[in-house]
Amino acid sequence: MSEPFKQIAELDRLVHDSSRLAILTALAACTSADFLYLASLTGLSKGNLSSHLSKLEAGGLITIEKRFLGKKPNTLVSLTPEGRTAIDKHWGELERLRQDSASWRQ
Repeated sequence: MSEPFKQIAELDRLVHDSSRLAILTALAACTSADFLYLASLTGLSKGNLSSHLSKLEAGGLITIEKRFLGKKPNTLVSLTPEGRTAIDKHWGELERLRQDSASWRQ
């Protein structure tokens, strides 16, 4: 595999999945977000969002806090410091690859 494509293949798959990238990018723009807001923002179904959040939590990139607001259950999602580092690194790598792509032509 040529070098540029090897670099693309080596991107962190936990972060690079389009749904998880959207979730992490949204969380990077705020302190935390509740589950329903993330579902609305990303367009993911509740089940699909829950599945992606479980993977991100298992990877140590987010925390999930279940709480009650009055008598209503509420799920709050936040980036961990590792999650913030991962999303910043990922966008940096994508930008570097985009800039380097001009030299890929032969």
